[in-house]
Amino acid sequence: MQNLEPEIRDALTIDMVVDITTTGRKTGQPRRIEIWAHNLDGRLFLTASPGRRSWYANLVATRKMTLHLKDKVKADLAASVRPILDDDERRDVLTRLNAASAFRQTQNMDVEQWVQNSCLVELTVE
Repeated sequence: MQNLEPEIRDALTIDMVVDITTTGRKTGQPRRIEIWAHNLDGRLFLTASPGRRSWYANLVATRKMTLHLKDKVKADLAASVRPILDDDERRDVLTRLNAASAFRQTQNMDVEQWVQNSCLVELTVE
């Protein structure tokens, strides 16, 4: 994230609601949704409750997306993604995200269920 403008880098330093646009893996059409982006030690992640997600399937197929900042800073940022598939890395990231999130702590998140059944990608803003 060092190559980003300070205003954008600062906007990405907190968990936030953003939009992402993926490319439909079957249709090739743009698909935009709202989701939480998580900054963990300067790395950006997307995840969701356990279950299948179209946005994740689209990202696995194309590995590219647009991250839309829409709060105080407005920006459309090209990004590439890396699905995190290794269980140890998933457990590490999800455990730390859970510890950093007051909301998730109130939901009694079962980290092992998330490790086995949730979507998790790391973003690299280009």
